[in-house]
Amino acid sequence: MQKNINIKNKRARFDYEILDTYMAGIVLGGTEIKSIRLGKASISQSFCEFNERGELFVINMQVDEYSHGGYYNHKPKAERKLLLNKRELKKLRKEVTTSGLTIIPLNLFINERGLAKVNIGLAKGKKLYDKRETIKDRDNKRNLSRIKKDFNQ
Repeated sequence: MQKNINIKNKRARFDYEILDTYMAGIVLGGTEIKSIRLGKASISQSFCEFNERGELFVINMQVDEYSHGGYYNHKPKAERKLLLNKRELKKLRKEVTTSGLTIIPLNLFINERGLAKVNIGLAKGKKLYDKRETIKDRDNKRNLSRIKKDFNQ
């Protein structure tokens, strides 16, 4: 078992402009948390949605089945409830409905107490030219660091 679990959504910051971030707890069953502690989860294609009762759920989060689970194993792509304060839920719901923003999970981790937490971000989708600009900035930073490294030696 790994000591620190930090599963990142690498595409989130490339595809979306993150406006605000929140830390949420997640409701998991016994075999789900065991799989996450082994690092067998993915949030790369996932997003968050409200249901009709105003609860926030993460959709499309892949948690692989636990190898020693047996009959009581979980479904790999089930909807999982996120735990936030009422005030935060109201604010997020208002932003999603009025502004057309999206809620995206940024990373999934285990805290010091052994509980699974998800950092979610209120995001606005990037256009194609914004993505090109991000790639260009990343390449420029990489080239600049190479030049600095060569200059110092």
